[in-house]
Amino acid sequence: MRVGLLGGTFDPPHAGHLHAARTAMRRLQLDRVWWLVSPQNPLKPRRASDLERRMSLVADLAREPGMVVSDIEARIGTTRTIDLLHHFKTHKPGVKFVWLMGADNLASIHRWAHWQGVFAAYPVAVIARPTDAVRARLSPAARYFAHSRIPESEAAILPELEAPAWTYLTARLHPHASSDIRRTQRQSR
Repeated sequence: MRVGLLGGTFDPPHAGHLHAARTAMRRLQLDRVWWLVSPQNPLKPRRASDLERRMSLVADLAREPGMVVSDIEARIGTTRTIDLLHHFKTHKPGVKFVWLMGADNLASIHRWAHWQGVFAAYPVAVIARPTDAVRARLSPAARYFAHSRIPESEAAILPELEAPAWTYLTARLHPHASSDIRRTQRQSR
């Protein structure tokens, strides 16, 4: 089983998230994409909206075959990606996981707790975003793990590789961002 792990607060979820999940599923030849709805991003001071509501919104968005929505972070009591990945290593040893993230996260992952451990735990696929392509490719993480990057043309083998291994997936860029949606919602009130 080849599974992509798409984590985030999804506050709110939008078509850009679905685009990333579809791109990863197709290009990495995944059997599933697990949407891991986080109770809270520990790096953001703004409190995330209600978890159950976000879970419901993600479930409405990710209805396609192979898309699975989970609140595993809340159930195991963590908001740190590294803890989640260690949980999967222990409880799902036969699954070939790939951590999925947008280019915006590659640009800032060096601020995450034990960010190098994320790359060491599972292969990583970075999906291009309209505003972060250059910043992501020049980020501390991209430079640190430059030796582990595989060409995009070989993306289908990524789930089979030992970590650290990563690739940068370019696809039709999707303009939606949760922060923009929240800003528009606040302005319309």
